[in-house]
Amino acid sequence: MGGGRVSAQPHSKAARAPRRLYRLVWVIPLIAIVVAGEIVVERVREWGPEITITFADGGGLRVGQTPIKYRGVQIGEVVDVDLAEDYRKVRVKARLKQSAAAIASEGAVFWIVRPQLTGADITGLATVLTGPEIQVLPGRGEQRKVFAGLDNPPAALEVQGVDVVVRAPRPKSLKPNSPVYYRGVEVGVVGKIELAPGAGAADIHLVIRRRFASLLRSGSVFWNAGGASLTGGLLKGVTLEVESLRALLVGGIEFASPPNSPPMKPGTVFVLYDAPRPEWLAWTPRITLPAAD
Repeated sequence: MGGGRVSAQPHSKAARAPRRLYRLVWVIPLIAIVVAGEIVVERVREWGPEITITFADGGGLRVGQTPIKYRGVQIGEVVDVDLAEDYRKVRVKARLKQSAAAIASEGAVFWIVRPQLTGADITGLATVLTGPEIQVLPGRGEQRKVFAGLDNPPAALEVQGVDVVVRAPRPKSLKPNSPVYYRGVEVGVVGKIELAPGAGAADIHLVIRRRFASLLRSGSVFWNAGGASLTGGLLKGVTLEVESLRALLVGGIEFASPPNSPPMKPGTVFVLYDAPRPEWLAWTPRITLPAAD
């Protein structure tokens, strides 16, 4: 038998395929690491200062999920929720975007938006599925890192106008953000309600928009416009009088001013009546209003 030498055979395509697949398996994680690194770097550049907000209740707030919004745009998110040292407040830490860092300054106002009935409809309805969100009104002073959040939406804070105080034995259905009317037109809102000096009555602070400030006169009278009233009889029928659906749900105040009455003096405290007198409704003063913005 003659001794023969076995020559090496070239690798087939089937033999090279596993090696290519093996190399590809290592390439994919490397690409993922590079992409993840770029995302982290971009996020670090995007996020700005960390702030702390205290609330009375932090129910529903979630780390990494609850957004902070201004004008419907997310400018930050909650990064930690914990009790304050005295256990009386909830301490919420949030990270703002770098582009919104200036919003966290002296005078900024934060509040939690949850579904609630505030007028003729339900506000915060979008948060039913997504959970609560924190909204903010920017400040204008020096930058700060610690803020005291509000328990209710500060609608009255957004109204720039004249402050008026009306006093009543009880505020009845009135609450912050209840509307204020003049001849059925909404001209302001209720800002806050507190006890009067001596605690013998309730002081209701109104904010009348600047455009309608000239409607306030020394002789102005205010009455409760919330709820509904029935008038009429069996022969002429019954009429249901409601100022507005919003006033029916959250209360309201209406006022009238007599002709030729001088402008309201600063610091005047008015009386809140339960209902208007017929002569008040007949007043027709001619008061010039500035043009609408």
